[in-house]
Amino acid sequence: MTSVEELKKLKIDFPTEEKIIGYKSFYNRVVKRIIDFILALIMIIVLSPLFIVVSVLIISDDGFPVFYRAQRGGYKNKPFRIYKFRSMINNADKIGGGTTALNDSRITKIGSFLRKTKLDEFANLFNILRGEMSFIGPRPELLQYTDQYEGVERYIFEVRPGITDYSSDVFINLDEIVGGENADEMYEKYVLKNKNALRVKYAAEVSFRTDVKIFFKTVLDVLKKAFGFIFKKEHRG
Repeated sequence: MTSVEELKKLKIDFPTEEKIIGYKSFYNRVVKRIIDFILALIMIIVLSPLFIVVSVLIISDDGFPVFYRAQRGGYKNKPFRIYKFRSMINNADKIGGGTTALNDSRITKIGSFLRKTKLDEFANLFNILRGEMSFIGPRPELLQYTDQYEGVERYIFEVRPGITDYSSDVFINLDEIVGGENADEMYEKYVLKNKNALRVKYAAEVSFRTDVKIFFKTVLDVLKKAFGFIFKKEHRG
């Protein structure tokens, strides 16, 4: 695994504009949406008992609401409200910055578990069903950053934001990179441009083969991280 210091030195190049062609494909424009809708509908039905359990745990730990909903930059540069199972205290975004710091005090007890196991992001299925997100695609970003996209970065808007993409693998331990202080500043300095380069890379290479590859890589990474948290007690305060 790449160390935090190595990630801070990372410099990922943006694809050249002539290579950004994947987003134009029939797969991206039509087929991908059909697959997303069918799979999301099936998963919501199958996982509904788990959603109920998670909801009860959140309410018993920190009350309502169950979902965290905040605006993110979306497909064709249309903002949308993302669904996530709430892992922070109420009004957390008004207390601190938009980037979650290492051992962030705003994270609830159940929220820590939801984040480490990625269960908080299962609520993204509702966004996928509504056509606002996809299973695979650039992680949706805060409007304060998407409003600043320029040049080839604007190709990010040509694919639906997703639950996972190339950057999810590289920055799976994002909280360790941004540290416990000045998380927003550290994110902007070490992460944002590299993430955007990987987001543009996805827009350039989107295909069924690419999506399958990213999907299985993400599943493996998440299982490793969840195993480490649950059984080895990694990253616990």
